[in-house]
Amino acid sequence: MSASAIPFDGNAIASVTQCFLGETHRLLIGGEWVEGSGELETRDPATGLVLAKFQTGGAAEIDRAVKAARTAFEGPWGRMTVAERTALLHKLARVMDANATLLTELDVIDNGMPRFIAGLTTANCVEMIDYYSGAVMRIEGTTIAPPRHIAAETEALTYTLREPVGVAGQIVPWNVPLSTAILKLAPALAAGCTVVMKPSEETPLSVLALGRMILESGIPTGVVNIVNGLGAEAGQALAEHPGVDKISFTGSTATGRKIVQAALGNLKKVSLELGGKSPVVVMPDADLSLAIPGVAMATFFLQGQNCMAGTRIFAHAAIHDELMDGVAAFAGGMKLGHGLDFATMQGPLISAAHTAKVMGYIDRAKADGLTVVAGGEQLDRPGNFVQPTIFSGCDNSMPLMREEIFGPVMAVQKIETDDLDAIAALANDTPYGLSGSVWTRDLSTAHRLVKRIRAGHVSINCHGAVGTNIPFGGYGQSGWGREFGQEGLDGYLETKAITARL
Repeated sequence: MSASAIPFDGNAIASVTQCFLGETHRLLIGGEWVEGSGELETRDPATGLVLAKFQTGGAAEIDRAVKAARTAFEGPWGRMTVAERTALLHKLARVMDANATLLTELDVIDNGMPRFIAGLTTANCVEMIDYYSGAVMRIEGTTIAPPRHIAAETEALTYTLREPVGVAGQIVPWNVPLSTAILKLAPALAAGCTVVMKPSEETPLSVLALGRMILESGIPTGVVNIVNGLGAEAGQALAEHPGVDKISFTGSTATGRKIVQAALGNLKKVSLELGGKSPVVVMPDADLSLAIPGVAMATFFLQGQNCMAGTRIFAHAAIHDELMDGVAAFAGGMKLGHGLDFATMQGPLISAAHTAKVMGYIDRAKADGLTVVAGGEQLDRPGNFVQPTIFSGCDNSMPLMREEIFGPVMAVQKIETDDLDAIAALANDTPYGLSGSVWTRDLSTAHRLVKRIRAGHVSINCHGAVGTNIPFGGYGQSGWGREFGQEGLDGYLETKAITARL
């Protein structure tokens, strides 16, 4: 079926997107689009129809890409001035902005996310490139006191340099493909690293389009390489490769452990953004006009397929019933449909296999006698649609409260206590620690409670308040290191100390 004939539930796509789908999708290695050793196809999760076929690679292609990245690092990219690097990143942002419709629509049809989310993430990606282009000239060392034994003999100068780590391997997930690619790529390029990126085999298209824009922007050959492939093949080879100096991975905690094991060979630097099971605490004085839509979207944003989703709700008994009525009404009013429809609030899950996994949790919760407040069913239509689902009567011992479902499933536990230490103990009773939120009118309560919650990113009267300049990462099994902001840049820099006798 030709790209122009693919139906998207009656929603049109731009001609530039139609043309892109009909093209041949190869690997970007050393500044050229080259043949892979395999081929996969990617489907529209809202309809199940094939969007495009794309070529894939394994260990051999990863090796070629790493060598191309090393050559670029030791060659023209490594010798480039900071002003030149800044200008190239700025140019990439302009090229992406000019192609925003293509990038947005590719993430909608490849991932299933609603268009309003895809449009927002595309704009955020442009902003992030601009942010890190401005950071290039702010990479600075320091002048510090020289060692005592040197200073006792003579004058001396001690200072530090910040230098790029080298070749970075970056493994991108399927849930927000373009956004995650950029939040890894932008700081790496700003730091002066070169990159080998492996997109998810579920959602390769927007990253492949990004590759074309990287070439168009004039970034030198081999600085960015893109190798499609399976995680167990291309991803494993990238994490193991002795020529890679750092690996950055976003995905499940289980796969994160495999990445760590694979990286042991040359003890490469590792940053991990992994799973989450974020607590949402609604206190008795919460403004329910804010909390009802805020709590609902904390769970159902991006179909619940995001690591910071607030899926463990601790609702105080004083407002529990009113909150349940409100979030149930909100969930019932959410329009499910194709992401290209501007009215859609929740799209499909990524695949039939993932839908079966999510429905398994829902069916088990029903069998265990939990109360279904809303949803609980898979839609009887093409695509991978699951209703926004709410269960009440939960407690922290249940799988719904302990395991990352990665779907539109909210688990609610009623709490009777006002003791902040007791509430924090419930919130922290998890191996994860990525995000969370507290809903209350009392700022003293809010700040005292967020201090007690063991998570890397906690919000007050909102949830998931991420931003380009705000560090993001987790405690515990939610990962190592931080992305976004200055800390995201620091992850791609080494510090070298230099002392000179004068």
